[in-house]
Amino acid sequence: MKVKDRPSEPARPATRPARNVIAIVVAAAATLPGVVIELGGFHPTPTIRALLFGTAIVGAAFLLSWAAEALQVDVSAGLALGLLALIAVLPEYIVDGTFAWRAARDPSQAQFAVANMTGANRILIGAAWPMVVVIGWIRFRRRAVDLDEGHSLELMVLLVASVYAITIPFKDTISLVDFAILFVIFAVYIWRLSKLPAEEPHLVGPAKAIAALEKRARRAVTVVMGVAAAVVVLFVAEPFAEALIETGTELGIDQFLLVQWLAPLASEAPEFVVVAIFAWRGATTAAMGTLVSSKINQWTLLVGMLPLIYSISLGEAAGLPLDERQKDELELTAAQTLAAVALMLDRRLSWRGAGILAALFVAQFFLRGQLTGFTYVYFGIAIAAVIVQRVHIADTLRDFVAGWRGEVAAPASSEGH
Repeated sequence: MKVKDRPSEPARPATRPARNVIAIVVAAAATLPGVVIELGGFHPTPTIRALLFGTAIVGAAFLLSWAAEALQVDVSAGLALGLLALIAVLPEYIVDGTFAWRAARDPSQAQFAVANMTGANRILIGAAWPMVVVIGWIRFRRRAVDLDEGHSLELMVLLVASVYAITIPFKDTISLVDFAILFVIFAVYIWRLSKLPAEEPHLVGPAKAIAALEKRARRAVTVVMGVAAAVVVLFVAEPFAEALIETGTELGIDQFLLVQWLAPLASEAPEFVVVAIFAWRGATTAAMGTLVSSKINQWTLLVGMLPLIYSISLGEAAGLPLDERQKDELELTAAQTLAAVALMLDRRLSWRGAGILAALFVAQFFLRGQLTGFTYVYFGIAIAAVIVQRVHIADTLRDFVAGWRGEVAAPASSEGH
């Protein structure tokens, strides 16, 4: 029986606020060892450093998730999740931006910038999207993850960005023109999200405790938690990735593979933790919405920032050079994104769709020399999915237009369990 139905136990209501405070303190405390190690200049083994930095990222991810949920009281759920997605993948921006900066002095680093970016994008769809479906099935025996009508905006923006991205491999560089176009796509997306109305979210735990505070206190706590977590993520992201790479190198793992897969997996850790928390609590719509938003900002801002940072480092306007392998990597990543969008034209990711995305992602590790073949497979899946789901295209477009006009409710943030 719920606490409110048992007034004879006055001590019970006070325990939940205490638990919420303890949870926040524990999450904050988890970030300290990694920060201390980095600030103090200590140099334990790469494995120990990776463990401490990883723990810091997990703690920051919890703080981010609670702050983002509480933020939905004051802004639209879509905008809150969009901001959460942007902050959660900041480590990836730092790591990839570092490679782009170094490429101006060492051209060999350009391949790592593109490898890191494509790896991060493919991990998001190939691993994180299916993960939400798996957690939903384990916890609640759901066979699919549904998106609300408001998420048609994200799907259409992701489609537009992916169609444009297909053109990039036909050039020899990722240019500043590409940066400008991709930035505009992202800016329009965020602007449209900001126009959606705020609604009463379903909150539990620390997020509910924060939302229950007086308006000024709530906003202050939300900002402090969000900024503090973002600072921790920014501070430990690069050393975390470097520690993992050092650990892998000691184990004899190829450097290119480490840059393309292990480093992005490390920098995407906050995102994985946040969405896993959402999904485990039953908020699979919020989890998938966050992942779609993350994919949009990685497929627009992350791609676009590479030539910008490269140009700043070089001291003149220039595009980040692409070799044939990097062109193939970009084409494959664009094809995977199109297939994922096509599979979700009905605003749901079923276990079959999740299985296809996960299986093809895993298969790439065993057939690394078949990039072109995987690209064709993804394009084929996209075409087949469009044909199968053609009856849903009109509905999704209608919802997108309605959402653009502000005629639909903001995306739900949680299913509530």
